[in-house]
Amino acid sequence: MEIGSVGIVGCGLMGAGIAQCAAESGFEVFIKEVDGGLLQKGLARIHGRWERALAKNKATPLERDTWASRLKGTTAWDGFADCDLVIEAVPERLELKLRTFADLDRVMAPSTLLCTNTSSLSVTELSASLGPDRQPFVAGLHFFNPVPAMPLVEIVRTLATGEGTLEALKGFVQRLGKTPVMAPDAPGFVVNRLLVPYLLDAMRCAEARLASVEDIDAAMSLGCGHPMGPLHLSDFIGLDTMLSVAEVLHDAFGEPRFKAPPLLRQMVTAGRLGRKSGLGFYRWDKDERQEAAGI
Repeated sequence: MEIGSVGIVGCGLMGAGIAQCAAESGFEVFIKEVDGGLLQKGLARIHGRWERALAKNKATPLERDTWASRLKGTTAWDGFADCDLVIEAVPERLELKLRTFADLDRVMAPSTLLCTNTSSLSVTELSASLGPDRQPFVAGLHFFNPVPAMPLVEIVRTLATGEGTLEALKGFVQRLGKTPVMAPDAPGFVVNRLLVPYLLDAMRCAEARLASVEDIDAAMSLGCGHPMGPLHLSDFIGLDTMLSVAEVLHDAFGEPRFKAPPLLRQMVTAGRLGRKSGLGFYRWDKDERQEAAGI
C-alpha cells in the first residue's frame, strides 16, 4: 500500500502537529476542522512554527513554501475521498470518535487506511463500528505531544487489522523520521500503561506537600535524566486529558495506581487544564512555561 496523501480530522495540538510532520515529509495533507475559526487557528499554529524555523535558520524560504503548498485546510469531508491514509485526531470522547468514523466511512475509498490517534480508547471498539470489509484497514496510530519533537509512534493493531495495513503504517511512520513500536489494543497501550501511574504519583506527592511543584520536577528531571519533570509534562499533555486517560485505565484494571487523585479532579473542574488554558501546575504564557502556580 503506497501512501501519498494523508487526511487528518482535527486541527488541535495533535492534529496540527501530525499535519506539520506529514507536510514536511513530502505527503499531500488535507486537514479538517468543524468550522473556519478553529481551522484558521490550527493552520496559524502550523505556519507559525514554520516561520519560527525560518527565523532560526532551521528552514529555508523554499522549504517553508514547499511545505505550505502541500497543506490544505477544509471544513468539508469531500477532500478525504482520495486520501490514502486518514488519521482521526478529535478530542478523546468515544461518541465523537465513533461519529467521526461513521462520517469518514461514507466518503473514503474502500481501501483507504483509517487510523485513530486515541491515547486510551479501544481501537477494536472503534473498528467494530464499521463494516467487516473496512476493519482490516483500521488501526491505532498514537503520536505523542509535541508531535514534531517526539520520535515515537505506537501502532495499535486489532484482531482484524491486516498485515498489509501494519506494514504500510510502519513505512509511513519511518518516512516521518519517527520510530514505530507495535502495541496491543489494551488500555494505555505501552507508553501510557507505564507513564500514567508515574504522573499520578507525582500529583499525589504535590497534593501531600511532599515537596514543591518545582522541586518535584527538578528531582525527576535532574535526578533521573528525564527531559521534563512529571508535573511539567502533565501540564503539557493537558490535565483534562490526564484525567480522561486515568479514568479509562482505572475502569479497565481497577488498580489504585490508576485512580486520579482528588487534586487532579479539582484542577480540571476549576478549568486549570495546563498549557492549553494558561494555568495548571504552572502558569503559561504563549505556550511557554512561567512560574509554578499555587495549589
